Amino acid sequence: MDATRRRFLTAAGAAAAQNMAHAQDHDHDHQAVPSDPALRVKALESLLVEKGLVDPAALDVLVDTFEHKVGPRNGARVVARAWVDPVYKKRLLTDAPSAIAELGYTSGQGEHMLVVENGPKVHNLVVCTLCSCYPWPVLGLPPVWYKSAAYRSRAVIDPRGVLREFGTPVDEDVEVRVWDSTAELRYIVLPERPVGTENLNEEELAALVTRDAMVGVSKVPAPGEKA
Repeated sequence: MDATRRRFLTAAGAAAAQNMAHAQDHDHDHQAVPSDPALRVKALESLLVEKGLVDPAALDVLVDTFEHKVGPRNGARVVARAWVDPVYKKRLLTDAPSAIAELGYTSGQGEHMLVVENGPKVHNLVVCTLCSCYPWPVLGLPPVWYKSAAYRSRAVIDPRGVLREFGTPVDEDVEVRVWDSTAELRYIVLPERPVGTENLNEEELAALVTRDAMVGVSKVPAPGEKA
């Protein structure tokens, strides 16, 4: 986990701790909810496995599916295809679910998606202010920082500041557009194609595309640059 993610998680943890302390001061009759959801999830998983209600191997298959089959590599292939095929790009910007389905990526979490394109004077940033709505078919599971209260609030209030913290400063003459994903409509960013990639094929281009670039917190690095 890099420093940027740690800052978001630290801020989110501090806010949760403050809220818990406030609740305890005003209501000592209620037991405080543990601050770490991951511990509760792990405890529930262990209990279900112990009682024979869940097969650990099935869980491994499910996790592998979302990490390797339903993940950012799918979105990267969509972006790369749009970069090399103007006709496909037009379809993608007009009817994202259908265009993405052409490459075989569909699921109940991606029936309604909209692709927004970055350009020299426009930078798009995706957030879900209510929870963690996310285009799973093309980006996989949402990262922890995406679900944190710090990111969900600050992306709307101070998007340029958030981008700077992710190492993506945006010039003042560039418009920053923030898109709030919901259960009804999820967004994915079509990043700008980096310079120096004119001779790369579709597969090589896809290897450059990162999850963060498709959320909008970073840009796609040129060949040889660090993401």
